[in-house]
Amino acid sequence: MQSTALALSPVTPFLRHPNNNSNPQIRFRISPVALKPLVPCFINVPSGLSFASSFSARISTRLIPSNGRSDFPVRAASTPEKVDGTSNSSALSRTVLLGAMFGLWYFLNIYFNIFNKQVLKVYPYPATVTAFQFGCGTLMIVIMWTFNLYNRPKLTRSQLAAIVPLALGHTLGNLLTNISLGKVNVSFTHTIKAMEPFFTVLFSVLFLGEMPHFWVLASLLPIVGGVALASFTEASFNWTGFCTAMASNVTNQSRNVLSKKFMGRKEDTLDNINLFSVITIISFTLLVPAAIFLDGVKFSPSYLQFAASQGLNVRELCIRSLLVGICFHSYQQVSYMILQMVSPVTHSVGNCVKRVVVIVSSILFFQTPVSPINSLGTAVALAGVFLYSRAKRIRPNPKAA
Repeated sequence: MQSTALALSPVTPFLRHPNNNSNPQIRFRISPVALKPLVPCFINVPSGLSFASSFSARISTRLIPSNGRSDFPVRAASTPEKVDGTSNSSALSRTVLLGAMFGLWYFLNIYFNIFNKQVLKVYPYPATVTAFQFGCGTLMIVIMWTFNLYNRPKLTRSQLAAIVPLALGHTLGNLLTNISLGKVNVSFTHTIKAMEPFFTVLFSVLFLGEMPHFWVLASLLPIVGGVALASFTEASFNWTGFCTAMASNVTNQSRNVLSKKFMGRKEDTLDNINLFSVITIISFTLLVPAAIFLDGVKFSPSYLQFAASQGLNVRELCIRSLLVGICFHSYQQVSYMILQMVSPVTHSVGNCVKRVVVIVSSILFFQTPVSPINSLGTAVALAGVFLYSRAKRIRPNPKAA
């Protein structure tokens, strides 16, 4: 983080003659007209430095005596080349860091979806699998707070009451996504989840009263049409997988809209990472009893042996489940870290590219048969998501009074 400071130069504390001999007979008359104004130079300094440190920076000024000559210039001790070089170096390092984080985000997403599909294929208990994933995330958060890797938040009752609905939406959204992943291909689930912008606009109108402009509405048409075309031609289509993926869109986007409403209340504001961490812990607490009620206790040797008979042995199942849990929390944590570094529009564009990467990688890994029409529908839907993210940048012209 950089802050802008106004610094004055203490290079020449007193104005003296160059020969260093004090002569009281020498006088200087400085004309107010001939005196050029002091020109401050705004220099970026780290925000953690004190004002005394920033005061040691230099500015370029010049006193012009009445004869028009500059006998006593105040030396400028800072060079623009160094400032520009530091700025360029900082911008380059930030770009490299941001690129690495986007790459990590995509990498974790790919492996989460591949390993998750492998686990759900042989261990068809999505509530238990999702609860285990939240449990891994909760353990990672506790470690992060215990070792002061990130500041632990101090929650009030009003904050907790506002976060619980967000956690409920988060829990249902991930549970429904896992149900869909267990029933249909990974690529089809993510094609359906490309409908998220449609529900974002819908819930923004219903809950926030935000009316979208024409180009946002126009971008929704290829999204809806592409998802419909891909659904009609999907080889693995079944209604359970389709409906749960669509329901996950509803819950996830309602969570996002409620989160935006919550973050708008300054007295309740948490930073993105801590908000996500608290939501994860609450989701784990909510889902454990629900998983026991829905699936029962599925950790007995007989259930693990059943999973082994489907293609994964017990050791492979445990390792993949652990990797899924780590990737599940890590990719969402990295996503929130990226969101703190870039604008929401840039983040949504990155999310669109991520969905393309996940769909293509899952098709290649699982060798999913895809028809030309299905590919066309998926491409149209993803193009619509990209257009939506671009349309969000357009500011509607205010109506003349």
